[in-house]
Amino acid sequence: MSNKEAVAMTESYPMNGGDGTYSYTSNSTYQRESSLYAKEMIDEAIAKKLDIKSLISNSNTLCIADLGCSVGPNTFIAMQNVLEALEKKCLSQGNGSKVPEFQVFFNDHASNDFNTLFASLPHGRQYFAAGVPGSFYGRLFPESSLHFVYSSTALHWLSKVPEELLDKNSQAWNKGRIFYPSASEEVANAYAAQFTKDMKNFLNARAKEIVAGGMMVVLMPGLSDDIHYSQRSGLLIDFIGSTLMDMVNEGLVREAQVDSFNIPAYCPSPKEISRLVEENGCFSIERMQMMDPRSKMHSPFDAHTFIMHLRAVMEGVFTKHFGSEIVGETFERISKKSAEFSCLLDKSYNERNQVYFVLKHK
Repeated sequence: MSNKEAVAMTESYPMNGGDGTYSYTSNSTYQRESSLYAKEMIDEAIAKKLDIKSLISNSNTLCIADLGCSVGPNTFIAMQNVLEALEKKCLSQGNGSKVPEFQVFFNDHASNDFNTLFASLPHGRQYFAAGVPGSFYGRLFPESSLHFVYSSTALHWLSKVPEELLDKNSQAWNKGRIFYPSASEEVANAYAAQFTKDMKNFLNARAKEIVAGGMMVVLMPGLSDDIHYSQRSGLLIDFIGSTLMDMVNEGLVREAQVDSFNIPAYCPSPKEISRLVEENGCFSIERMQMMDPRSKMHSPFDAHTFIMHLRAVMEGVFTKHFGSEIVGETFERISKKSAEFSCLLDKSYNERNQVYFVLKHK
């Protein structure tokens, strides 16, 4: 394995660690609902498309990885659901008492709060647990060592901000904005190009790590094929950008700081993902669809809840660029404008804003 394969040089955007007020642990209901929403589809994919008997013909261990696991508890719920589906499939294939042992690898950047993650491992779990630090845009595991890979609300994070956005002489210089939906085509194209590079690296790495016949399930924010990028929910990020510009006008933040700040995330369409999978050539697409987790949420997703979720997810990105004091002030100001934010939340509602896909290694 070459050094290029072993180490992926990427930026790290960890979710807020611990279990405090602004932690990801306490503010990730939406991500959890996305995973639960997809449970039946994952069960079906395993039941109909995965031949476990052939996968473990020479071994009694099934290796599973959650890529971008963060700090829990969502990853534990998702892994338990996957394991139950795998166990059920084993029994249905006539393996009888030969239910394999399960090894679960929890992966995220080295800066992830693995201490909180492993301190909260479920008691009585039916699997062996291990942490694997590193970017999933590079190799993480030995060749042909994984049988099932899962990733939820993680793959939309880019490995880095597109370089063109930071070049004042580039047509893609994103002055005064911090995201792409309300920006020019050049900015959006730069984001799309970075996603293409990252996704190619992701698929190439998984193609080597997943065994023939193995499966990968991915859930991530996305955009329907028939919707232009400018119609996605960028209003909410623009609201944050305008709040930062208010602070520029008050002398609390330098304008150059805002001009050089961009959210390193991209929401692709099924068509974009399908094209990259087909170009890779190592996987068959077993299922690809848009879904709407919010339609089955048990409690309303109001402005305050959304702001708390947004802070848990993005505080690390903001802190690295602006410093912790500015981040606190920014989200405090957003909270005080919750009525205005709530209006934007309603306007930005998109019924199908998550893409779900199942790939099988050829």
